[in-house]
Amino acid sequence: MTSTTLSRPSARKWIPNNPAGMLLRLQTVWLNLSFYFLFLAVSALLIPVLIVIGVVFVPFGPWRRTMGRTRFLIKVYGHVMMVMGVPLLRVKGERMHGKPPQPCIYICNHRSACDAFTMAMLPGEIVQVVNVWPFKLPVLGFFAKFAGYMSIREMPPEEFMRRGEKFLEQGVSIAAFPEGTRATSRQMGSFHGALFRLALRTGAPIVPVCLSGTEKSPPKGTLVLQPTTIRVRPLKPVMQETYRDMSPFKLKNLVRGLIAEELDRMELAG
Repeated sequence: MTSTTLSRPSARKWIPNNPAGMLLRLQTVWLNLSFYFLFLAVSALLIPVLIVIGVVFVPFGPWRRTMGRTRFLIKVYGHVMMVMGVPLLRVKGERMHGKPPQPCIYICNHRSACDAFTMAMLPGEIVQVVNVWPFKLPVLGFFAKFAGYMSIREMPPEEFMRRGEKFLEQGVSIAAFPEGTRATSRQMGSFHGALFRLALRTGAPIVPVCLSGTEKSPPKGTLVLQPTTIRVRPLKPVMQETYRDMSPFKLKNLVRGLIAEELDRMELAG
């Protein structure tokens, strides 16, 4: 399966160079300043709540329940960040085939640094597979580690498999961006195979997820958010009976093709 390469307008060309365009630029700057101010303010309010859970409640409650509460609050934080983006960002969580099976492995395309926040739109208790840099963020990086998020670049393969199996056994879904780094255009990169080896080992359902519109929030190389509609669309699950006899290579290409084809339909439809 192949994907049509769709051009992406540059950050400088989307606003016309006339008085109306200048007004739109000023409006966009104001909205960006407002968003980032609220981002910092809300983070300053919510992060202490996470600290209370992490420091006070852990010694007095079951560890598993504490982890569930922490991941729930991280999802709340993600939801709040998405809502604060209005009117620059309008996030639509879509359902094509009902509620995805739980637990599952969510496989998502990757276009923006904000993609991790959109995982709050997906159902279930979730841990994410991330790159190294999110763990280096002040405070947020600590709580990502505390919640069990996995940095695939910092873990031996067998340790990754062991921890992934344990999460799925506990009913915790795993969300990942197997391109490894965000794409520089709407054309997806190749997928790494670790998540698909985990699926073959555990038999967990794979739920492909299409993220459309995040390439403008913000475009790579800038922090300026452009007006966009972000759509988060889970596709029909790929169940074990479909993939059990596949190799990791064949399975990852199957899932990549499903995402690419649906993204083309979404973006050609507008």
